Amino acid sequence: MKEGIHPTYHDVMARCACGNTFNTRSTKPELHLEICAACHPFFTGRQKLLDTEGRVERFTKKFGVQTVEQRKTAAKAAKAKKTSATA
Repeated sequence: MKEGIHPTYHDVMARCACGNTFNTRSTKPELHLEICAACHPFFTGRQKLLDTEGRVERFTKKFGVQTVEQRKTAAKAAKAKKTSATA
C-alpha cells in the first residue's frame, strides 16, 4: 500500500439519539446516530414513533385534503344531482 494516502482508522465512541453508546472503528473522529440496534423497532419488537410536526398534519396543510365527512357529503350531493338530472 502507498504511504500517506489512506485516512487514519481509529477507535471511536458512537452515540445514538436514544442515549445508547458503543465503541466501534471509523475514519471519522466521532459518530452521532439517529437510530441504533437498541432503539430500532425491528430489533426491539415495539414501535417508537418520533414525529415532530406530524406527517398527516403536514400533508393536510400542504395539499388541503378534505375530511372524510366532507367527502361523503360531497359524494351524496353529486349522486343526488346526477339522479335529478337523469329524471
